[in-house]
Amino acid sequence: MAQGPPEEREMDEQSLTVDGAEIAVCHRTGGAPNFVWLGGYRSDMDGTKAVELDRWCGEHAMACTRFDYSGHGRSGGDFRAGTISRWLGEALAVTENVCAPPLVLVGSSMGAWIALRMVAELNRGGVGDPIAGLLLLAPAPDFTSELHEPKLTGAQKRDLQEQGYFAEPTPYGPEPNIFMRDLFEDGRNNRVMTGPIDTHCPVRIIQGQADPDVPWQHAQRLFELLSKDDAVISYVKDGDHRLSRPQDIAMMLDAAGALAGKSGGQGGGQG
Repeated sequence: MAQGPPEEREMDEQSLTVDGAEIAVCHRTGGAPNFVWLGGYRSDMDGTKAVELDRWCGEHAMACTRFDYSGHGRSGGDFRAGTISRWLGEALAVTENVCAPPLVLVGSSMGAWIALRMVAELNRGGVGDPIAGLLLLAPAPDFTSELHEPKLTGAQKRDLQEQGYFAEPTPYGPEPNIFMRDLFEDGRNNRVMTGPIDTHCPVRIIQGQADPDVPWQHAQRLFELLSKDDAVISYVKDGDHRLSRPQDIAMMLDAAGALAGKSGGQGGGQG
């Protein structure tokens, strides 16, 4: 029987049980570093950016790990039970059980918040730190307290208190976004933008200036808090929150290549 291409032969689909939820994981074996995809709120590992990162890693013989948080994509669990702490724990479990350091964490939107919390948990600034780099796309750390709470309407505040959640329409799908009271309360305990942030590794940020969900000023503030790090921020003048157009993908892969010590991303994907 003819064998498939290396990209297919090296892909391993598995699951981990974390706090009672089955977490779906796709791991591509390869050399260092191991890129780890951390998706956004209500996104999944089969999105354009995640798939294109995985494809690029396959072309460059590097390891890549994608997974879905509980309540997302292929994973089990109740989405409404999700919090930053819970999804952080799942991300840490995946990296501990599946990935070999050094790791480059690629966080999209909420995934950037998870990435920064992972750095705080895993890095101690010494020799042998597992995190080799961060690539943050439309980063939304502290989005519950910084981006949502100041804009809550009276009705939304009432819904949070009386029914434990509120819903709002989203342009990214037919179902409304659900925001739980527990998510807001837990988010306050996981804030990262309260002072200088030292990740002990290079950081690359890509932010669209036409992003309706995460203002570019939020990314700029994060960048300024990374005062001790090798940090670079790149703006996409007409970029939206998804950053999934071919030119956006190309920029992401170029940044990934820089963090991996490669000579560039070598092309973009189809959005």
